[in-house]
Parts: sequence; C-alpha cells; structure tokens
Amino acid sequence: MGKKVILSGIQATGDLTLGNYVGALKNFVKMQEEFDCYYMIANLHALTVRRDPKELKNNTLKILASYIAAGIDPDKSTVFLQSQVHEHAELGWVLDCYTYMGELSRMTQFKDKSAKHADNINAGLFTYPSLMAGDILLYQANLVPTGEDQKQHVELTRDIAERFNKLYGDTFKIPEPYIPKVGARIMGLQDPTSKMSKSSTIPNDTILLVDTPEDIMKKVKKAVTDSEGIVKYDEKNKPGISNLMEIYGIITNKKMDEIEKEFQGSGYGTFKTAVAEAIINELEPFHKKYNELMDNPKYLEEIYDEGAKKASQVASKTLKDVYEKIGIIR
Repeated sequence: MGKKVILSGIQATGDLTLGNYVGALKNFVKMQEEFDCYYMIANLHALTVRRDPKELKNNTLKILASYIAAGIDPDKSTVFLQSQVHEHAELGWVLDCYTYMGELSRMTQFKDKSAKHADNINAGLFTYPSLMAGDILLYQANLVPTGEDQKQHVELTRDIAERFNKLYGDTFKIPEPYIPKVGARIMGLQDPTSKMSKSSTIPNDTILLVDTPEDIMKKVKKAVTDSEGIVKYDEKNKPGISNLMEIYGIITNKKMDEIEKEFQGSGYGTFKTAVAEAIINELEPFHKKYNELMDNPKYLEEIYDEGAKKASQVASKTLKDVYEKIGIIR
C-alpha cells in the first residue's frame, strides 16, 4: 500500500514564530518518519499582498533554512519551492474553472485579508483557495496538516476534488485535514486570545525563531498574565498564564498538573524565567544550524533544485491525467 502522502507548506512571508516551530515544524519532522511528505514554501501564495521582491526572495530562503534547521531531512521528505513546479500554477487555473464564486466569497481568510488590505483586494486574493487546492491535489495527498483556522480550505479542496471526480471519473484522492494534537495553536504573549502570528503588529506579542536569547527573555517576561500570581491552568479565566504553561509543557513534555506542582508558590516571575530559558535551550541547536545554512546559499539552492525535480515527477503525472480528461493538448 505504501505510506500515506502528506502535503503542507508555509507562506514565504515574514519570520517564523515559536508557534510555527512547535505547531508546524516539529510536527513536520515527526511526520517524515511515518508518511511520504511534501513540504513546500508557498511563494506564489505570497503574491496576494504586495511584497518587496528582495524581501520575498530572502523570506523564501529563510523558511527553507528553517525547515532544514528544525530537522526536516531532504533525503526523507520532498522540500521544494512552489514557484519552481509549474504544475501548481497550471492546475490552479484549471481548478479556478471548477470552483464557484459563492464558495470563494465565503472563505474566512478572504474576508479577513480584504479588511486588512482594502486597497488591494485583487483577483488572486479571491481565487487563491483554488491554487491551494491544486497544491494538495497534485500530490494525491491523503492528509493535510492544518490548524483549525485553515480547515475551511481543506474542506473546499475536498468539494472541488469530488466535483471533478464526479464529472471525469476518479482523478484526485480526497484529502483529510490532519490537526496535530500537540502544539497546534500557540497564542500571542500580549493577546493570549489570538493565535501567535508572524504578521502581528503588537510589540512583544510574538517570539520569532530569529530572536536572540535576550529578546526571548524580554518578551516572555513582558507576557500578559493576571493579578492572581498562581501558576494554574485555566484557559477561560487565566488565558495568559495558561498559554505560557502550554508553551512550557510542549517544550518540556510536562502535563499541566505537573507544571502546577513544579511552580506551586513560586509566582509568575520565577515561572516566566523558566519558560524563557526552556525556549532558549530548545532553540539553541536550531539557531546554530539555521545560521550555518543562511551562510551557505549554494547548499540551499541544491536543496530546492533537487526538491523541485522530485516534486515535478509526481505533479506532472497528475496534471497529465487532468489535461487528458478535460481535453487539453499539452
């Protein structure tokens, strides 16, 4: 039967966060031992918002370096740039023609981004879920790692695939969302009711993977908590301290009741220092490897060139089948 196929990617925008690390990268590393994994850097999706060209290129390489520094092995997983596999753009256009305007208009992310970028509500922003569907379906993915906020895109992908299969016979596997149980949702340090985001404009809200140990310590110490001074998990009434406990628990593999006992009577100052030190120690090997990779762009180029070749071998077969079924001459 072979391994199940997983497709996932991170958009080439901004520096990755601690949330990306524990919610995505660490899970990517674990999954490559069990699944046939395709990990892309989604630089075409990044175009829905105006980007500085040099910054977009640099962000693409930084995310690739982060993948490898976190432990993703290019010999075990297919790591590639979305833009280097032309089948993504081609299938994206085909699926545009099998996606309805009403479906796209209901997408939550379109509404959110339209509100944030009211001066640039472009056609790509509206139709990029069809491109995302193409990303997934090209590799006949069984599973798509996703947070709760992205499930809607996987559901639309399923609808598009089922619609196409009904018209032309079995063409695409119907993917399932795969939501990791650990680290799927790390919240902001200043706004613990919202997901930690690399696009956050709130000072000290986000721990970036490129932050120095001093930056990490400062941000954690400034994290919003409450006046109670008791390290106790209560997501509803104590969201700030609960978020810090989640972070500490994920990094140390400790349960909430163990953390409560460990810091009983300690106060928030002691606990925050322990959380920051755990993060710093966790990221130390990552930082070392990441800096080595960023100093060796030639090696990164070899990784994405080889990854594109491997990805294209699979993607081209799917696109060939699609074109034959709908009557397109290649």
